[in-house]
Amino acid sequence: MKHLFLLSFILLFLSCKTSTSNQASDSSQQSVQISPVDYENLITAAELKEHLFIIASDEMEGRMTGEPGQKNAAEYIRDFFIGNNIPSPPGVDNYFQQVPASFFREGSGIKVTENVIAFVEGSEYPEEVIVITAHYDHTGIDRNGNVNNGADDDGSGTVATMMVAKAFQKAKEEGNGPKRSVAFLLVTGEEVGLVGSKYYTDVDPIFKLENTIANLNMDMVGRIAPEKLDSPDYIYLIGTDRLSTELHNLSEQVNKQYVNLELDYTFNAHDDPNRFYFRSDHYNFAKHNIPVIFYFNGVHEDYHKHTDTPDKVEYNLLEKRTRLVYHTAWELANRKDRIALDVNE
Repeated sequence: MKHLFLLSFILLFLSCKTSTSNQASDSSQQSVQISPVDYENLITAAELKEHLFIIASDEMEGRMTGEPGQKNAAEYIRDFFIGNNIPSPPGVDNYFQQVPASFFREGSGIKVTENVIAFVEGSEYPEEVIVITAHYDHTGIDRNGNVNNGADDDGSGTVATMMVAKAFQKAKEEGNGPKRSVAFLLVTGEEVGLVGSKYYTDVDPIFKLENTIANLNMDMVGRIAPEKLDSPDYIYLIGTDRLSTELHNLSEQVNKQYVNLELDYTFNAHDDPNRFYFRSDHYNFAKHNIPVIFYFNGVHEDYHKHTDTPDKVEYNLLEKRTRLVYHTAWELANRKDRIALDVNE
């Protein structure tokens, strides 16, 4: 009887120890559940400003498509990707996707140019991809010799995309990368007809369009439009519900949870006379039935003028808007199911 009691005690002790070990294992598993907040702090107003003062400097000569200033900007972006260990996608020649001169309108005189692309590969669904875009070209030098710096249009979206890439890559390096792949596509030729993004979608999609979950496009996200001076904590969203109500609802939920900007849909109206939905690079994805969000601060007095300079950008606001895109991309990349297209009756 004594031996039987001793055996029972030993078995009970071992059972408790195993249970404790399992609980510790469960606790360990729970502790590695990573929140996107863990990496949003890599997106800072200070670093956005640092890069924008270079991208929109006079040395970039207004980044006219095919000209030396645009190519200098492309090199700067590539150097950023390399410096932050963000890889070039398979099949791309060292981050550059060449857009031939023959793809531009005949007689335009535009030389060969390049999109710049990097990506963070997904851990569970690597073939599925979220594409984040901004155009890094601008309009060059005006007839009076003034450099059109294009700080807001679209230096702001360019540096924002770079910083979102940095945050995703850091998560990847720490073993917390996205389930789906995320591509960072800085396109050329937007100012001459959305040409760089058209080349990507219509001729040489690096990632299959049928596996492209969504496109998040930033074009002018660093300033405050005159009509918003009294309520500057905003961003205009265009296209969110055109193809996927689920994307619209996801965007709203993410904003409320993490950023809490005013999301203004004024320019999303189908009868909007400005037709902004058709005027930036997201449209080349939307026409292929890929859900899109276009992030836009609206037009201001320096639009397409040499006075669009980096000193006028609201960097704290740019930080918040960039974090909104980051959080939206994170949710799209890590949710269980890809967002669904609306079914047209």
